Amino acid sequence: MWGLDFSSVDWNEIGVATLDTLKMLGASAVFTFILGLPIGILLFMASGSTTGWVRAVYAVISFIVNILRSVPFIILIVALIPVTKAIVGVTFGVLGTIPPLVIAAAPFFARLVETSLREVDRGVIEAAHSMGASTWQVITRVLLPEARPGLLAGITITVVTLVSYTAMSGMVGGGGLGDLAIRYGYYRYETTVMIISVIFMIVLVQLLQMAGDRLVRHFTRK
Repeated sequence: MWGLDFSSVDWNEIGVATLDTLKMLGASAVFTFILGLPIGILLFMASGSTTGWVRAVYAVISFIVNILRSVPFIILIVALIPVTKAIVGVTFGVLGTIPPLVIAAAPFFARLVETSLREVDRGVIEAAHSMGASTWQVITRVLLPEARPGLLAGITITVVTLVSYTAMSGMVGGGGLGDLAIRYGYYRYETTVMIISVIFMIVLVQLLQMAGDRLVRHFTRK
């Protein structure tokens, strides 16, 4: 239907692009979770406080998170070029794409963490406090274990979102399958390479979603 010509496909280039996508996805996912998890926990803990300065901290962090979440990624990656340059020294390729990916995804994941923690039974938290548990113990031994299925679901959603972000980064030379699809499909009108790139990304998303769903079901049964 599209006049596909697989004989002209450079499979080595597609392999390199796939590996670049996995590198971007893996690195950005790790840093997203490292930043997003404590931010989400802080949002949850601060939202229930009656102390004035704590509520002020919550308002400021929540405002920043909302701003970063509301900016389209393709605009954010351009706006963050000076920041990216300062952090990693380059603004293109796999390395230059990771900081914008993390800055875009960490607030998104933080909100998912906050939502998951809100679903934990307040009675369990109050019981832990009444038994003399410290705030750190409540977080590590009550909140996070009780919210584990929701957190795993949030991780899955975030990783799948990062796949789409890596594809969009191809518009500004970010590398990976998105860059390959744009360079060949949009600029060179080589539809075959574009469709193969899209299929690879669809397969990646499906595998990630199935793995995440399996983990959620596993911990939900416990």
